[in-house]
Amino acid sequence: MDRRKSLKLIAAGAVAAPMAIAACKADNNKDGQENKVADNKFNLDRNPDELKHENKLLSEEKFFTPHEMATITILADIIIPKDDVSGSASEAKVPEFIEFIVHDMPNHQVPLKGGLRWLDMHCLKTYNLSFKDCSNTQQMEVVNAIAFPKKAKPEMGQGVKFFSLMRDLTATGFYTSEMGVKDLGYVGNTPTQWNGVPNDVLKQYKLAYTDKELKECVSFNKAG
Repeated sequence: MDRRKSLKLIAAGAVAAPMAIAACKADNNKDGQENKVADNKFNLDRNPDELKHENKLLSEEKFFTPHEMATITILADIIIPKDDVSGSASEAKVPEFIEFIVHDMPNHQVPLKGGLRWLDMHCLKTYNLSFKDCSNTQQMEVVNAIAFPKKAKPEMGQGVKFFSLMRDLTATGFYTSEMGVKDLGYVGNTPTQWNGVPNDVLKQYKLAYTDKELKECVSFNKAG
């Protein structure tokens, strides 16, 4: 099973509260930020109380520094890179999703901040560079050392816990985005056509439709 299929299983099995992640441009002016929040209008995805809560979170000061967001972006794209099916995690705005999540679920703040700090300290000791400034080869060496809990060395324990959380959040953020939903092939309440039990299944169980059933049933294979 490839990595993307594994992540689909993680996302499908996760129990997460539905949320819309709004792309909100940074505004140095507090009043301007409040005006932007006030422009959000009720829609079918949110009731007024949910919108009020979401707007409050979006108006809060950014939790991650630009350096930390750059690191999160690199990690997210390592976890879900762009392929011939869909774009990368960052193209699906997963880093913005993670920024939102730490405001909505503050219990993730310390593990993520601490994990990012651990990652940089490990890379500084190993390569004399922060994680984001390491080469792709060096970054993958670190990721491979913490991505597989059963194979990881004991001293990599904090890194393993951090990467597991990053992987879960990345999968959740990606597969609840428009891009990720399309990747899953989910079509929602789309009308379908039923032409009866497929012939190979009928043969497998030694069954068949009667002439009366075939005449009375509608076939969508017929034109008109």
